[in-house]
Amino acid sequence: MTTTEAIRLLEKFRAGGATRDHVLRAFQAAPTADLGFAQVDTHRALRKGFPEVIFGAGKTPEQVAKIAAKLIDHGQRVLATRVGPEHFRAVRKKFKHAVHHELARCITIEKTPLPKRAGNIGVICAGTSDLPVAEEAAVTAEIMGNTVVRIHDAGVAGLHRLLARMETLQKANVLVVVAGMEGALPSVVAGLVSKPVIAVPTSVGYGASFGGVAALLGMLNSCGSGVTVVNIDNGFGAGYAAAQINALVGGMSAANP
Repeated sequence: MTTTEAIRLLEKFRAGGATRDHVLRAFQAAPTADLGFAQVDTHRALRKGFPEVIFGAGKTPEQVAKIAAKLIDHGQRVLATRVGPEHFRAVRKKFKHAVHHELARCITIEKTPLPKRAGNIGVICAGTSDLPVAEEAAVTAEIMGNTVVRIHDAGVAGLHRLLARMETLQKANVLVVVAGMEGALPSVVAGLVSKPVIAVPTSVGYGASFGGVAALLGMLNSCGSGVTVVNIDNGFGAGYAAAQINALVGGMSAANP
């Protein structure tokens, strides 16, 4: 049950369209579904505004498909991250309308997309090699009911590419900035806009980048005001946080426009 569904049920009860026992049963339903290998949090949407998200890495295709099925059984939309083609094949057997976002390594399932809230989220990617992480952020924000504007290959090695998109940057309510190597791009963006910047270091780079640690440390030490940093390659975390910020601008919960 989502917050919106809870409100509708209470309004239906107030209008005489639902009995007290029906409402009590709905709210007393077990908050988890036991699959043996997983305890699916079926009340996550009620508390957070968006259902539990499936982290596919380390899970078998069958496990991902069964968790997705349980979420669908409870009328919830599905976002699975860090999945491969084998996961998608297993999910697609059960749900023909499942979508594989190959570059983002995500699967989404939704009968009806959420209406888009006002405003947009900008996702800026320093280099083409950073695209999988940037797309994970974008897909996450989109399924949560946000309009996402993408700017690709706009790293500091060619700063004119970013400056040419200043109007787009300034119109966004929040910006997710994804970069590997030395991780300088978020600091540059933060110096150009008055909006929150969520910095995402990636593991892209040569030896001394230490799998993204160099970019992470550079972003944590940013002199740009308003920069917050998520973990290395955590596009999902950045997209989710951006959705929550954008929801606050409109005064709504993260996935209930």
